[in-house]
Amino acid sequence: MESEVFSANSSTVVVAHELKAPLSLMRQLALSLELEQDIDRAHQISEKIVATSDRAIRQVNDLTKIARLDEALFEMEPVNPRMVCDDVVNELWRLFRFNHRELRIEYRNKKRLVVGNRQLLYSVVYNFCLNAMSYGGEELPSIVSVSDKYGTKIRIAVRDFGPAIPTKIWREIKDGFVKQPVEIAMRPGSSGLGLYIAAKFTNYMQGDFGLIRHRDGTSFYIDLPVSGQLSLV
Repeated sequence: MESEVFSANSSTVVVAHELKAPLSLMRQLALSLELEQDIDRAHQISEKIVATSDRAIRQVNDLTKIARLDEALFEMEPVNPRMVCDDVVNELWRLFRFNHRELRIEYRNKKRLVVGNRQLLYSVVYNFCLNAMSYGGEELPSIVSVSDKYGTKIRIAVRDFGPAIPTKIWREIKDGFVKQPVEIAMRPGSSGLGLYIAAKFTNYMQGDFGLIRHRDGTSFYIDLPVSGQLSLV
């Protein structure tokens, strides 16, 4: 019982910290905006405030969705993963630019549609990209990829160039699930909350959530079954 209480308390601290971080950043940016004399620089700061606030709002919205997964509000349907990835990259490119990072896309899939939920898949890819943002740069861009797997599934992955994932987290993901939001040692810029959200949504869509450890980074991925139906989303 004590371990369960400790675990719950630890998760609460992680969630609170991750939601507090963008608020603190926005406060700092707002204070610097008041003192900024250069119009172009002031515009850049204003854009960063908007991008940071959008990120915080999305995290809160994702937590709300987790609380409502049991209500069967998120229908499974044919989804085009390329279109989802395009939309995620279009939303995040400013945030990557502000942090002097680059985000690229590689599409290698012949099968075009998966069975999933567009909202939930968007959140999974979005959170993978946020995790990758802290690791890399113009020389080592984060890479969003879509490829065929096993002939019956499509893999949507995000590759980063960060430090190794701790063994405990790696085992949880290898077993198919992240049980709770946790702080990721050696990866201070990573979001344990983001991985938790991705795991919950992947599980709901009956997909496979995993990672590949490279010598110089990590690829987080989700495998979803191929759909043979037509889709406009």
